[in-house]
Amino acid sequence: MDLKFKNKKITGILTVLPKREILFEDEMGNYNFSIQKSLKLKSAMGYNKKRIVEEGTTSSDLCVFGLNYLFENKIIKKEDIDALILVTQTPDYIMPPTSNIIQGHFNLKQDMICMDINQGCSGYILGLIQSFMLLGQDNINKVVLLNADVLSPKVSKKDRNSNPLIGDGASITIVEKDLENSKIFCSVKMDGKGANVLEIPAGGARLPSSNETAILKEDRSGNFRSQNHLVMKGDIVFNFVQKEVPPMIEAILKKAKLTKDEIDFYMFHQPNKFMLNKLADKIGISREKMPSNIVGKYGNSSGVSIPVTISDNIGNKTLNNKYKLCLSGFGVGLTWASMIIDLENLNFCKIIEY
Repeated sequence: MDLKFKNKKITGILTVLPKREILFEDEMGNYNFSIQKSLKLKSAMGYNKKRIVEEGTTSSDLCVFGLNYLFENKIIKKEDIDALILVTQTPDYIMPPTSNIIQGHFNLKQDMICMDINQGCSGYILGLIQSFMLLGQDNINKVVLLNADVLSPKVSKKDRNSNPLIGDGASITIVEKDLENSKIFCSVKMDGKGANVLEIPAGGARLPSSNETAILKEDRSGNFRSQNHLVMKGDIVFNFVQKEVPPMIEAILKKAKLTKDEIDFYMFHQPNKFMLNKLADKIGISREKMPSNIVGKYGNSSGVSIPVTISDNIGNKTLNNKYKLCLSGFGVGLTWASMIIDLENLNFCKIIEY
């Protein structure tokens, strides 16, 4: 599905990352794998370090910390927020919505919209799309888009397929109306037939968590995980990304009447360095234009990895410059989404530690 928006813009991006840093070597002994093979895996995938939360930290904790930073430093005002959107796969509770919890924590005005969206790797882009839609209303002028995932507790420490790459994090993006004639191009596709390619089997209504679902079992590759843990069929995900994302990028560039070279950066979801390098080659762009350094520095924080990539790679440069970006997220759902958007003279774009 192709979408187009006018007169909307991002005015600030704040990324919140946990201080706790784990090295790949710290957990290498957990895997049913030789040291030599583990180090080869590290090199190929770009693994090095990741940031994960301390036990008991939730998605709302990261969001509240980031919002408090913005309020205390008078970067945004509470009374100016007309909508609060939270994109997460790790809500604090089944009910109530975590966005309402955050609204209540800060005693924000009642005359506003709070909304939780359950999305993963494409969640940041889908959250932006929802924000743009809300800004089409006369009474909504400022949307705060929260994207947070705390997935590290849901990954088996003995799963070399997922554990080396999964990190935690949150982002806060301020989205507002634009007086300039800005244009934003989006494309979204979904294929629920592949939903089980990335899943946590237990913990929902279909299969509640129990003593039985917590039992670790070995798969054919020597990974140990339970039904309470994330299961990722990496080979299928890789093939899906290489097949579906390049034609989407070609199509959205054509829709925007842009060449590949006219895009300053391709800020994509960060599954691993290997996949991104192959994707850049398949699309036909230089690897320098598609940063792939985030998994090795902070880990893969699902959809949050897109604002992390922006904040880490061009951060303060966005305060005084204009960049034409192509964003793309792909994975859980299966869902894949892309966006072409200008970032210009942001009020802030930085990373803080929780």
